Amino acid sequence: MLPRWMRMLGSCAAIAACALAAAGLPAFAAGRATGAAASAADGAPASPRDALRRIVQNECLPHWRETRQPAPCLAVHEDPRDPDSGYALLADRKGGAHFLLIPTRELSGIESPELLARGAGNYFADAWEARGALATAAGHPIADVAVGLAVNSRNARSQDQLHIHIECIQRALREALLAGAEQLTDTWGPIAVPGWQLVGLRVLGATLDGANPFQLLASRLAGAESVMGDYSLLVAGFRFERGPGFVILAGTGPGTERLLDSGCAAPTGVASGAN
Repeated sequence: MLPRWMRMLGSCAAIAACALAAAGLPAFAAGRATGAAASAADGAPASPRDALRRIVQNECLPHWRETRQPAPCLAVHEDPRDPDSGYALLADRKGGAHFLLIPTRELSGIESPELLARGAGNYFADAWEARGALATAAGHPIADVAVGLAVNSRNARSQDQLHIHIECIQRALREALLAGAEQLTDTWGPIAVPGWQLVGLRVLGATLDGANPFQLLASRLAGAESVMGDYSLLVAGFRFERGPGFVILAGTGPGTERLLDSGCAAPTGVASGAN
């Protein structure tokens, strides 16, 4: 059964419209305005790289706690048993089928050591569970094999608050996965994606529970733990011959978000990779 907040989103004609209706402003703009005011009140200049944190902590969280309405975010999840595992879901300011999962705690990005701590929350697993937002925004079903999640490296991102992009994968990436994903194992190895230098590994299962991509990168790719900020990650749904699972890609080049498609133009089912 879908979480309550996902059922609430499903009642809207388009996800972005929910944020506009709730806040009266584009999601990103609303957060910028209030965040800037808060910083001014504190006597500190607002950094444009801090916009996402301000939206979540100065807007979404207070609204959710006071009224159970998370505007300008689309949803807020908090677990009183684990306050550090909270997150918010926000429509990306560029529109389309593009959403951001943002921790409610302050985490700068993929390099944050808290992500590797014992018992750390699995934000990628949370982002995967939020993928239903794509179908609502696109207006048609989105197969799991068309969904991609990405975190950019420190140098490839524009924000210094951890956020996971939730979109569809580009057709070129889908074709590359169909050609090479079956050769992947549970250890990192090369995979051919035209124009990219990436390594990948396979995770079997219908969810990412028990498979935290941040920790898989740090623990299984030699040398990665000391330079986590140099890496971008991408997780794509895939159906292997052995069943459903995920391909996890990592690289130190451009941000892997570039391999995603907010128009959800990737096919929803291709040959044996359909899911």
